[in-house]
Amino acid sequence: MTDPSVLKRQALDLLKNWPSEMLELVDLSVDDTISEATLQDRWLWPVITPPVYKGGVVLAGDAWHPMTPNLGQGGCCALEDAVVLTKKLSNAMKFKQGSIEDALRLYGNERWARVFPMTVKANIAGKIQHSKNPLIGFVRDSYMIPKLTKPGKLFEHTNFTPEPL
Repeated sequence: MTDPSVLKRQALDLLKNWPSEMLELVDLSVDDTISEATLQDRWLWPVITPPVYKGGVVLAGDAWHPMTPNLGQGGCCALEDAVVLTKKLSNAMKFKQGSIEDALRLYGNERWARVFPMTVKANIAGKIQHSKNPLIGFVRDSYMIPKLTKPGKLFEHTNFTPEPL
């Protein structure tokens, strides 16, 4: 489907039981800015996922932990990566607290604890949001959306407090 007006109508229909603010956002979207694309996902797996660094190369953001956009946290996690990596490297280089390799290992360990669960949650949220199974759809639309889209629960995963720089 490529007709933006049809995609907009489909989106509004899918979101009909969501809070009115969400419907308004879709309704206000300019038609020629609406498109549809298939998402590809790559999971992180404990133990078998390659390390976050090798030699002088370190990964951050989608290069290390791509996630579906269902939680709206991909870009945020990439920025968090930059803050944590900067802090770890600064400690090693400026304050002589361990080697560069130690800093990269510490960065990977600290970030893994946050990004691994986030990638799993984003994937599961996407599977639920896009499920065509009638039972999952009923539970999603009748219970999950009205109950869980309240700001306190909906944005709980966005809490991140870095060490002071």
